[in-house]
Amino acid sequence: MEKDAIEIKNVTKSFKLFYDKPSTLKERLVFWNKKKADERVILNDISVNIKKGESVALIGVNGSGKSTLLKMMTKIIYPNKGTIKTYGKITSLLELGAGFHSDFTGRENIYFNASIFGLTEKEIDKRLANIIEFSELGELIDSPVRTYSSGQYMRLAFSIAINVDADILLIDEILAVGDQHFQDKCFEKLTELKDSDKTIVIVSHSLDAIKKLCSRAIWINDGKIVKDGKIDDVIDEYIKVCG
Repeated sequence: MEKDAIEIKNVTKSFKLFYDKPSTLKERLVFWNKKKADERVILNDISVNIKKGESVALIGVNGSGKSTLLKMMTKIIYPNKGTIKTYGKITSLLELGAGFHSDFTGRENIYFNASIFGLTEKEIDKRLANIIEFSELGELIDSPVRTYSSGQYMRLAFSIAINVDADILLIDEILAVGDQHFQDKCFEKLTELKDSDKTIVIVSHSLDAIKKLCSRAIWINDGKIVKDGKIDDVIDEYIKVCG
């Protein structure tokens, strides 16, 4: 029996939206009965299991809750209700340049970033040449990352993430950044990782790309799972409804 890599059970996540406080007497009189905050439910009682070695796409329109679910898998944020359990080492690509120090060089940031993923200095030393080579940054690796373009940020972040030997890789739309050559190179590497029994969960609006990479899709809308199944079936239904 295949083991679960990720178990999501009855997860609900909401955020409070706070309004600006009235600053004048007129505003206090006009808005005296206005609520100070609204609660917005982003995910509503979501349950799903992802097996070890599966490649799964989370799809849906903007604001549907995909990225929030991915962030909870990484434990950047936590559910209000329910549980999320992960089994194995996780690496993630969620926000461009997250964890980078802008005044330090790319080389220095490799050590900072890879250590966040749990690698020792000796382990990073062994991987350093491969990370730099894959990033194609050349001499720029010794320039401050604040001088990098968004595409160069992505190259470095992706190169680090794929070289930490994680069991689970979580990716949020970051692969839409950069030139076509490097995007193709990233997907080739992800395919290689998928074939080596790594678990991949990806949020992307690039339906053609995720069809090539993933075998399963989970369509989320208004915080609920609309459809969960084979990638072609889910995407075909999604296109019919959302265009």
